[in-house]
Amino acid sequence: MALEWTAAPEAARARVRKYRARGERVAFVPTMGALHEGHLSLVARARRGADRVVASIFVNPLQFTDPKDLKKYPRNLARDRALLARAGVDLVFAPRAFYRKGHATRVVVGGLDTVLEGAHRPGHFTGVATVVAKLFAAVGACSAYFGEKDAQQFAVVRRMVRDLSLPVEVRCGPVVREPDGLALSSRNRLLSPEQREAATCLLLALSEAAELARAGERDAGRLVAAMAREIGATPQARIDYVAVVDEETFEELSAIAGPARALVAARFGGVRLIDTLLLPSA
Repeated sequence: MALEWTAAPEAARARVRKYRARGERVAFVPTMGALHEGHLSLVARARRGADRVVASIFVNPLQFTDPKDLKKYPRNLARDRALLARAGVDLVFAPRAFYRKGHATRVVVGGLDTVLEGAHRPGHFTGVATVVAKLFAAVGACSAYFGEKDAQQFAVVRRMVRDLSLPVEVRCGPVVREPDGLALSSRNRLLSPEQREAATCLLLALSEAAELARAGERDAGRLVAAMAREIGATPQARIDYVAVVDEETFEELSAIAGPARALVAARFGGVRLIDTLLLPSA
């Protein structure tokens, strides 16, 4: 079946309603375009778990704290459309104006929205939750796929779905990496060659924390210090934060007693990158 494309929420809703009326399982992959292998890995997972795959492309202004970032965000709909068609997507929902004039409603996921990424990007997760809620309203009951690299975003969406009892099953796909370990991101193309090489320190830091945890270290502060030393030894890197958090609540830990996740964020020139690793049990 040829790829279908619509910019209208009503048309997307009607098409997906027909899928479900035929008893077909629907999977949904929300994106902001500028697609890379990380996005396509989520599409592949969605394809394996459903009869129909819907993807969205919308560069959401509400989640950008710096207007310059919004302006320079890469956009190439023709390229993205070709990639999604080859990946087996059935329907692409690409709204052009998703917020009516006077749009005042915001979705706030308390607690998760003001720590770590939320603290460094005030309002970001409110923008994420608001647009995802609108996308879920257009697509309806589905399984929705998000990437592990944006682990806090996944936690925000998961909490929103639970709290609002939305008919959505949220699923997480693993981080997809370059051969040298750098997590795939649309921002990677903005790095200079020197910054690109320096950015591999993020995975080195996470891997060091993982090795310490695997060896039995339960003091989260020592893991954080090890990550900070690794990134701090890279002159091109400027740390925003390093943290070890509870996998469910994203509260920063002093000691690891259950599933925990290491998180790092750093700037390389004007490019800000994040990465994460679920820590092994001892």
